[in-house]
Amino acid sequence: MKTLICTTPGNFEYGLRPMPPLLPGHAIIRIRKIGICGTDLHAFEGTQPYFNYPRILGHELAAEIVALDALEVTGFQPGDLVTVIPYENCGHCIACRNGKPNCCENIAVLGVHKDGGMSEYLSVPERLLVHGEGLSADQLALVEPLAISAHGIRRAAVQPGEFVLIMGAGPIGLAAMELARIAGARVIATDIQDSRLQFARQVLDIPYTINAATDVEGQLRQITGGDLPVVVIDATGSQKAINNGIHYLAHGGRYVLIGLQKELLQFSHPEFHKRETTLMSSRNATRADFEQVIRCIREGTIFPEKYVTNRIKFGDVKNVFPSLLDPSNAVIKALVDI
Repeated sequence: MKTLICTTPGNFEYGLRPMPPLLPGHAIIRIRKIGICGTDLHAFEGTQPYFNYPRILGHELAAEIVALDALEVTGFQPGDLVTVIPYENCGHCIACRNGKPNCCENIAVLGVHKDGGMSEYLSVPERLLVHGEGLSADQLALVEPLAISAHGIRRAAVQPGEFVLIMGAGPIGLAAMELARIAGARVIATDIQDSRLQFARQVLDIPYTINAATDVEGQLRQITGGDLPVVVIDATGSQKAINNGIHYLAHGGRYVLIGLQKELLQFSHPEFHKRETTLMSSRNATRADFEQVIRCIREGTIFPEKYVTNRIKFGDVKNVFPSLLDPSNAVIKALVDI
């Protein structure tokens, strides 16, 4: 089967590997669509903190079941269209025992800690399959990033009427805006790229957008009547943005970090303390988040196809991939067809 391997930062190579064996409790799936996300881009750049090379990227998957272990697998049939929860958890650590498999101590994420979906076929544990529920392959490939955002909004415990600032208008940030709005929030978006803010306004109908290079705090106070947002969510993965975010948060507010970067968090303890700030990270997603997203798509409250700006054939990924990093190309979400 054909694969695409990120051998070193900045380098891809196509290769051939044997079909994966059918293991107990596993399914063999044929990859149909793959979404390209920030994790993949950062891995290609060499800035992903949980990463080793060489690695087959790809964890935003839509796939068709080819084979099942009949003794172990139930609820699925060959030919079913599915998506995959790409976080393999151990089931035994304290996080798993407490119902938080998304932050398992021994987690192995497809395309990060182990080889992912940039391959014609893949073996995955049946327990990580998610029924397609009639969604298209395009929609299913976007469930995982939407679930990341859904998990962050759930962590923030967003309430109706609250002002929520989403920093970063990439795919994760845009999805967080939609999920926050579904929760009843009044959403504000910041980004350094005007094209992404325009997308947020025109495509997602986000009412308030602020370029992060301007007086963000002043504009936030004007929008919120002087109060500042009760929730700030970072979806930039930028150290500067994360460190600045504390200044945008209302007293008694909640600060949730979905974005990830390698460096230290550095902000004023007095600024943090006087707000009695609640600081949380949000890692990966749970099955409940996947199910919420699928339900929202089926009900027509989220239209993931709106995010797709680029479509790439599998054989073209090596040559096209560097262009996805160029802000001038205004990429929101790229889908790979296998």
